[in-house]
Amino acid sequence: MGRKGMLLVGHGSTMPYNKELVEKTAEMVRQQNTDFIVKCGFMNMNTPTIKGALDDFRKEPIDTLVVVPLFLAKGVHIEKDIPGEIGLPEGVKKGSFVMNGKSVPLLYADPIGSDPLLAELMVKNANKALSLL
Repeated sequence: MGRKGMLLVGHGSTMPYNKELVEKTAEMVRQQNTDFIVKCGFMNMNTPTIKGALDDFRKEPIDTLVVVPLFLAKGVHIEKDIPGEIGLPEGVKKGSFVMNGKSVPLLYADPIGSDPLLAELMVKNANKALSLL
């Protein structure tokens, strides 16, 4: 498999920290995984939009595009809104992405969900709070 594209999707917010968090996460993914070309897109309130980021990927040498939501759990954005933005029917995780006259696989990943790494992060955050005592 050649180069993979990863579109990291954030919710978007009027608070600048939200966009910065998604962009910083994308940068960490880039640094740790050089086989991914990583871009950000936002559901609303921030740019680039999901569709704008998809347009940016059309200029990249990728053979596969994976859309990864930076959301904890499934909800209306995960089940309906994001699939609609990336051209997938509800409940479908695989489609195609047309770029420069060729079609490449488009895959839609799950949100973060329950994961041991998330549990570790919660303990880390709790211990940080406890250090205030």
